[in-house]
Amino acid sequence: MSGNDSERKKGIFDKPVSRRDILKLAGVGGAGLLLGAGGVGSLVAAQASKAEKAFSASGAETDPQGAVPFYGGHQAGIVTPVQDFICFAAFDVTASSAAELRKLFQAWTAAAANMAQGKMVGRDDGNELLPPADTGEAAGLTPSRTTITFGAGPSLFDGRFGFAGKKPEALQDLPAFGGDELRPEWCGGDLCVQVCANDMQIAFHAIRNLARIARGKAVLRWTQEGFQRTGYSDPAKATPRNLMGFKDGTGNPDVKDEREMKKVVWADGADGSGWMHGGSYMVVRRIRMRIEVWDRSSLADQEATFGRHRDSGAPLGAAGEFDTPDMEKKDASGKPVIPDTSHMKLARGDGSVKILRRSYSYSSGIDHKTGQLDAGLLFVCYQRDPRKQFVPIQKALGKSDKLNEYIVHIGSAVFACFPGVKEGGYIGDTLF
Repeated sequence: MSGNDSERKKGIFDKPVSRRDILKLAGVGGAGLLLGAGGVGSLVAAQASKAEKAFSASGAETDPQGAVPFYGGHQAGIVTPVQDFICFAAFDVTASSAAELRKLFQAWTAAAANMAQGKMVGRDDGNELLPPADTGEAAGLTPSRTTITFGAGPSLFDGRFGFAGKKPEALQDLPAFGGDELRPEWCGGDLCVQVCANDMQIAFHAIRNLARIARGKAVLRWTQEGFQRTGYSDPAKATPRNLMGFKDGTGNPDVKDEREMKKVVWADGADGSGWMHGGSYMVVRRIRMRIEVWDRSSLADQEATFGRHRDSGAPLGAAGEFDTPDMEKKDASGKPVIPDTSHMKLARGDGSVKILRRSYSYSSGIDHKTGQLDAGLLFVCYQRDPRKQFVPIQKALGKSDKLNEYIVHIGSAVFACFPGVKEGGYIGDTLF
């Protein structure tokens, strides 16, 4: 990631300048406003233009504060460009009937559609004796590309609501994998809500208000917040890095390739569950990283563990991040350049099985039992059928992945994410 010698020799005015830097530069003692076209004013204009062009050329959204449409053929938040933050919540349903559950989905839909546009959840009538309709912490804030994605877990189809006959064959509880040390408080859920946004307060506001609306019909089971580098800190929109310092998501399929998305991500009615047509299956894993142990490992060991160069993200033996890895290449001693136990080699397999990763790092303070950081990866992936995609990949990883020395899977869940919603409809209406 570090620049070469020529880049280090560039002057300060050749470096990208953020909006915040521009405002600081323009506002120093008011002097910037007095220098005229040949001074700071022209520099600010030139650097602002350069920053905007760099951000747009990266393929990222040109308005990181804008809105992502809530209604559409597919739910937003699956192939949407990944935002900076996530708030994830799993719920247990306490409603006693399908009618009550339908009312919850209808109320959630109306609230989510508003919040995706940066609007308040509901209207206040000014009655000082009642709680406000909206909790208020996102008032006046931009939409910040908020997406709210809903799904149903296998347990929702247990017979309580008459859905047992509609349970998709692809929606099965995940089997046990090598390296699992699952804890009940981080597993399962009847329903899930994934909120992603470019502002954490806005994302939290969405989960808080949806939980509030669910009162009497569903209760929170577990939640997890996550983050990655922000769009402004990396205008080039390079592949984000996990807390181990390696790029995460290099092998993702192209979300702009509709044919590939139909093959890899979107469920099809022909798969056996017509109501899931246009939806997708989500797997969520809370992966604790043994950061303190990792930080004492040599660079050579770290790269052999991942099968990639840490700096460039390139496969071992290659130069570019997206170069095709040569799995058969041997070094001078006859050993594979990319170790057979490396994470990348095992996850890639023969290249025919793919998933769409949408993961975030997390940090939840200190583990008071060990005194170590409770941090890691909230692994989220989407696919057409977990039995044929995630499960075989994770079985291979759980059996012999060298990365297992440094990680432990402590949370796990799988959900059927509903198809998109048409205006006038509601989340899950195809199920009902």
